[in-house]
Formats: sequence, C-alpha cells, structure tokens
Amino acid sequence: MSFVTTAYGTDIYVKDWGEGRPVILAHGWPLSSDSWEAQQYHLAENGFRAVAHDRRGHGRSTQTWHGNDMDHYIPTLVIHGDDDQVVPFPVGGGASAAIVKGAALTVYEGAPHGITDTHKQQLADDLVQFVKS
Repeated sequence: MSFVTTAYGTDIYVKDWGEGRPVILAHGWPLSSDSWEAQQYHLAENGFRAVAHDRRGHGRSTQTWHGNDMDHYIPTLVIHGDDDQVVPFPVGGGASAAIVKGAALTVYEGAPHGITDTHKQQLADDLVQFVKS
C-alpha cells in the first residue's frame, strides 16, 4: 500500500497486490478501495496483479477542488446490480457504460448497492473470467 501524487498535488491511496496481468478496480461513490478487497485478493491469488485505489476525496486519498469528473475516472468494466436503491441502474451502470468508450457492462439481477459484499465470490469469479477474455 502506497500513495501516488497526481499533477494536482493530490495523494491517491493505492493497493497493489499480486503479480501478472494488471486489473484495475475502481470503486463507486461513496466507497473506497476497501470495497474491492475480497475480489482483489481473489484476483491476486489467481495470477493477476490487482490494483485498487481510493478516488480523489474518498478513503485515504486527499481532497481536491479540481479533477473530480468522469475524465479522471475511467473504468473498463462496469458492474452494477439492477436493484440498487442508492444509485439507480440507469444513473449508475447504464450511464457509466454508455459514456466510457469500449466499456463492458455486467448486470447482476436483483443485486443491491453493496454488490461487492453481497456477491463476493460471483463477482470475484466474473472478474477473473473478464480479464482472461
């Protein structure tokens, strides 16, 4: 675990586990890299380098006035539960997948906002399958 300093002077907290092909795990609002811990461990144990970070203003990263927009948060895989009552699917998963060029979208039917806790093993297995494809 370490910090990376951005051009804006923001310290971004990073967890970098394992070795192999890298997989970047980006959390949603209002979470931190800790929300990916079970999946990150699973990926590292299966031959991948799993990297998770706390976005600007989240977790252990510092606050900043600039750079808090989608141009600075670019996921390659969007995962969303269709029963998310905190960030409704059209606002979260569907919108994210639509605005990120080349994004893959995986929807878990009946999954709530806490999908990283409620579907840990399924999510971990699907992440391994995604990065191998």
